[in-house]
Amino acid sequence: MKSNNPETSITKIPVGISECLLGSAVRYNGGHKHSKLCTKELSGYFDFVPTCPEVSIGLGVPREPIRLVNIDGETRVRGSDDPSIDVTDALKEHAHEYQQKNQQIAGFIFTQNSPSCGLNPVKVYHKNGNPLGKDQGAFAKAIVKHAPYLPTEEAGRLNDPLLRETFVTAVYTYHDWLENVANTDKKRALVEFHARNKYRLMSHSIQGYKNLGNLVANLKDKRFEELKSEYLLEFMATIKSPTSKGLHCNTLEHVQGYLKKRITAREKAQLHDSIEHYRKGYVPLVVPITLLNHYTKIHFSPNAYIRNQTYLQPHPLELGLHNGI
Repeated sequence: MKSNNPETSITKIPVGISECLLGSAVRYNGGHKHSKLCTKELSGYFDFVPTCPEVSIGLGVPREPIRLVNIDGETRVRGSDDPSIDVTDALKEHAHEYQQKNQQIAGFIFTQNSPSCGLNPVKVYHKNGNPLGKDQGAFAKAIVKHAPYLPTEEAGRLNDPLLRETFVTAVYTYHDWLENVANTDKKRALVEFHARNKYRLMSHSIQGYKNLGNLVANLKDKRFEELKSEYLLEFMATIKSPTSKGLHCNTLEHVQGYLKKRITAREKAQLHDSIEHYRKGYVPLVVPITLLNHYTKIHFSPNAYIRNQTYLQPHPLELGLHNGI
């Protein structure tokens, strides 16, 4: 079993990405949408698996631009100047082929405002060219439909510290699932996965935490493969949702409870103050998290339940993701 601890990981995590974000000149106009965040910061931890859906289905560079068009209530992808060009089905098929070939990816970073790769709403037009509404890009929409549990985000939104931390955490956690649970029929693997992610779940949703706990507590009620699928969908939906200061403070206090009989009154006061300072916005999350890591490493063995909580180190410290939230 491979470790989920980022400090001991020796391989990068495979993550899909729209190829133009890596600086490749594959856009319709021969340009790119280079993301320095992806190539400079995340590339040290992610092994990017790029694709340009439009080039992959045979469109050239440069090429006529395409856009989303409403045809009798259905969103189609057609040429902006030549409406006889319709690549909707080809983009959907490429999404299926890409996912079948790359089932090891633990996330995908898309390009915003793209009729193929736009994850968040992209403009949809009437046949006469007038704006109508919005929809996802055809390739991105197909990826999400095939794998609703897959962590996904747009490159531009990753500049937001909270969204970046949420996405990266989801990628590392889903990678843990792929490595240790996805391909096993041993119920113990799911129980252990849930146990080490208990406080990660709590920091995102109390209800999700309770629901998933009930699923694991009743493993005998359903076929294991059916339960795994149900568990994964709710688990990933929970941790892909952004958390809040209130949820973090509640989780920090629960973790602190493991130390109440092991640390001095002065150390308890220091921990309490760090959580309160975070609650009031005086310090970032990294401050109480660092203190909790420090004390749990001193007072608990490496195999202790609390030491193995992914909440305390869900991603490499060097990324500094707790510094900005």
